[in-house]
Amino acid sequence: MIARRHQVALALTALLAAAAACQAHERQSAARPGAQGPSAGRSFTLVATGDVLPHTAVVERARYDAGGVGYDFRPMFDGVKSLVSRADLALCHTETVYAAPGDHTGRPLFQSPPEIAPALAATGYDACSTASDHSLDDGAAGVRRTLDVLDGAGVRHAGTARTEAEATSVTLLRAGPAKVAHLAYTYDTDGHPLPNGQPWAVNRIDENRVVADARAARAAGADVVVVSLHWGTEWQDAPDDFQLTLARALTASRTDGRPDIDLILGTHAQVPQAYEKVNGTWVVYGMGDQVAGEMVNRQGLRDPRGNQSSIARFTFTAPARPGGRWEVTKAAFVPQLFDIDAGRVVNLNKALAEGADVRGVRDRIRDVVLSRGAAEDGLVMGE
Repeated sequence: MIARRHQVALALTALLAAAAACQAHERQSAARPGAQGPSAGRSFTLVATGDVLPHTAVVERARYDAGGVGYDFRPMFDGVKSLVSRADLALCHTETVYAAPGDHTGRPLFQSPPEIAPALAATGYDACSTASDHSLDDGAAGVRRTLDVLDGAGVRHAGTARTEAEATSVTLLRAGPAKVAHLAYTYDTDGHPLPNGQPWAVNRIDENRVVADARAARAAGADVVVVSLHWGTEWQDAPDDFQLTLARALTASRTDGRPDIDLILGTHAQVPQAYEKVNGTWVVYGMGDQVAGEMVNRQGLRDPRGNQSSIARFTFTAPARPGGRWEVTKAAFVPQLFDIDAGRVVNLNKALAEGADVRGVRDRIRDVVLSRGAAEDGLVMGE
């Protein structure tokens, strides 16, 4: 967020599934509106969203939407489907592991219904980061099930692994004309030790490891390297010292004058945090929870910020010369809310345009996102 009798056979199965998912993604990207037009050969747009954290109330809503039989999470994401599906590459964050069918649990040890994965695929997500503090809530078995389910839904993944070979491979995604590497790491696993004999099961944050992996991804052919980090202090709007220090170090890393990392996407803090351009690279310190039940903060109080988040949207444009950096030429965010009563993700700008009284929460998210001067570097609030 296992013991194997036939490790070689399973590794081959995983590789074949990944290859099939990659081919499916390339076909999907070619058909997307965002991949068409005169700039299609020179640029691509990436969309990313925050933590999917299905509390019991969220799961119950999915059961209601399925008519009481099974679970249907697709309606939850309808409010952002058009925005997500139009991107050339869409990334999500699966904070919890998936359970065996019909065997889900809520906090503190989350095991979520596997029906979430096809809902993410139907919304238009291409890949998810899976490294989080809940990655080992069901040990190695939970890691294996989660990745098996994502493979079955055609959703790629980064951050956890079933085999050592998978842990050392690069998740390369096609985004229009570019190859994008997706790397993912977590600050901790809530005290759960790594499975015996599987120190590679969950990627832990280590500056040197992240840089080395980014360089390996570049060597594997990545035009753009995106790093997802599960980090930060829960319920704190401002990034903490660890986030600030690590962001500076990672964005300063270069090889032959070219940055090793092109974008950092943060999750875990439960609340929206700022975007900032650091050493010429965009850092999203925290997108907030995209899907979560009623949230209670560290003071034991109901805290609506736990259902607020932002959608990050970046357009990358190809360099003038081969081997140069793909630059972010458009940077935007969209304020988002999970309506816990309706069980729906809401694009707040769209809701406001339709007459909903959401200006206060929309403006609060905007102010947090822009709190470190991102507007001066060109970040705008999108629709």
